Amino acid sequence: MPLCVVILEDNEDRRAAMEECLSDRFAQYPRRYFATAAETIEHLRENLDNTLAIALDHDLEFIEQADGCLIDPGSGRDVVEYLVGRTASCPIVVHSSNSHAAIGMIERLREHDWSTRRVVPYDDVAWIPREWFRAMRDAIVGAVAGVAPGRGIRPRLK
Repeated sequence: MPLCVVILEDNEDRRAAMEECLSDRFAQYPRRYFATAAETIEHLRENLDNTLAIALDHDLEFIEQADGCLIDPGSGRDVVEYLVGRTASCPIVVHSSNSHAAIGMIERLREHDWSTRRVVPYDDVAWIPREWFRAMRDAIVGAVAGVAPGRGIRPRLK
């Protein structure tokens, strides 16, 4: 599998804006979008070594099934707890308006040497091409070059 970008984001409008930004500049790297923490973790179990960068939201909306039952999608923190048991291997951008949760995610990741950056959403999806894309661009370019932003040089590609 080629190097890819993994994104945990359940909002379709946000996904569309993220895809527009990434596909324009980084078309060579497949993007994998997930709406639940469990799906994200399942993907990372088999593909973390091929993951170039990760973007995580914290708060995910319950998913309504055809029968009206609601499924709990988990949260970005669930993915963080999975990742801290692994060797830090790629940069992570946390994008959440839940400040307390986002700070907790970042602190937990940094305790385990993951390179992280936080983006605070604002104004519907206006923040995505302005703030989020800049953070993801730096993460992707840094990972390809073997530089973890804010953490010095860390070989990424073997």
